[in-house]
Amino acid sequence: MQTVTYRWPTAVTTDTPELLRWTGFGGALLLTAGAWAVSARVGGAVALGVAIAGAGLVVLTWALLGRTRPDPGWLRRTLAWWCAPLLVAPPLFSADVFSYLAQGEVAANGLDPNAVSPAVGASAEAVARVGVYWRETPSPYGPLFTTVERAITEVTGGDPVLGIGLYRLVAALGLLLVVWAVPRLAAMTGVQERTALWLGVMNPLVLWHLIGGVHNDALMLGLMLSGTVVALDALPELKWWQYTAGVVLIGLGAQVKLPALVALAVVGTALARRLGGGWIRFVTAGFAMVAAAGVVSAATSLAGGSGFGWVRALGTPSKVNSWMAPTNWPGYLAGAVFGPESGQAMISSARIAGFVLILCGVAVVLGRQLRGRISEVTSLGMMMSLIVVLGPVIQPWYLLWAVLPLAACLPVGTWRTRVAVLAGVFALLVPPLAGNFAGRVPELIGAYVVGIALVGGAYLVLRRARVSVAQA
Repeated sequence: MQTVTYRWPTAVTTDTPELLRWTGFGGALLLTAGAWAVSARVGGAVALGVAIAGAGLVVLTWALLGRTRPDPGWLRRTLAWWCAPLLVAPPLFSADVFSYLAQGEVAANGLDPNAVSPAVGASAEAVARVGVYWRETPSPYGPLFTTVERAITEVTGGDPVLGIGLYRLVAALGLLLVVWAVPRLAAMTGVQERTALWLGVMNPLVLWHLIGGVHNDALMLGLMLSGTVVALDALPELKWWQYTAGVVLIGLGAQVKLPALVALAVVGTALARRLGGGWIRFVTAGFAMVAAAGVVSAATSLAGGSGFGWVRALGTPSKVNSWMAPTNWPGYLAGAVFGPESGQAMISSARIAGFVLILCGVAVVLGRQLRGRISEVTSLGMMMSLIVVLGPVIQPWYLLWAVLPLAACLPVGTWRTRVAVLAGVFALLVPPLAGNFAGRVPELIGAYVVGIALVGGAYLVLRRARVSVAQA
């Protein structure tokens, strides 16, 4: 082991990892404190600037941490420290958790949240907290999450504070599954555990949206990734009971959000390849995965009492035109030139084209996996990337569908750097406000000025501290 000392930003003192750990923890504290002040309407642009500065500090220290060589255990402990303040923060970056609370009320009232919107089936207090876009729309989530929503409402009696706390507990449990699964997926592809944990699990998008934003994607990803690990681990010796357990876990993830089904295509193709390959085995395994998904779906829908209304509500998120989705950009351009009707027609056409491209891309990826040209984990990361980029809706937390498997398969190099940069940019793209921030542009401009100034000052302090990098 040789220690080489450089000047910042290539280098720091021998205590660099510890310095970065506590700087990131301080950023998480600032983000939480600023968010509470904003939610209490105290401090205005300054409070929001403090929250933005905290987010910027975490992103900065995460990026610098990627240059160091801490062991995986150290990274897990650092993740726990960075998550701790966010566990008691108000909902960050999104108001979706308030939709969960309202949908839980609908279910607890004996109605189907996949068919009845919060505006119809929930109390006025619950509806007032829901984002304006989702008050009149039914839940798009699967029966497993509907059961969770109803159970949380029944346990808390509709108390929003307790409800948010329990949803955060569910998100934390999902994150624990992710922390367990990502290093094991990395081991399958030969990627170092510490690099997979850094890019995948310690990613600021994980902190912001799985813990801070309380998104149910944490549960979906935890079930999907852990199920993938269990199923793939069973294949070398063909442990059918273990493989079945993995398939069931993936199926349960899809009963939170449907994109988790992509992992069934991966493990099904892996099974076909293990049995000798060829298109006949591939098609047979595909039918088996479809049947397994149907059984898990039926069992979850009937056991939870939520029924099958969720199938009709799968298109709910696409009712809002996402400005981040590339498939919507031609429509925005056409709308600006020819008017809103032409723009919406172009958006609809582009979404169909995106769906066709997704199907074609998935077919190509699975074909390469079947022939052994790419690994199962790479296949999962590539297909999830297609769904995110070409889908009708993109939210910052959707990137995690692709980033987590990619973190477990991309070697150190250009593509890993690009994914890290993309994650860092998206981590700062949306201000830490729960809900719509339209009409607050002057406040946001002032807040970003404050935030950038604070992060710039922190950067200069860290630069004066100097850095060291240990090279094996």
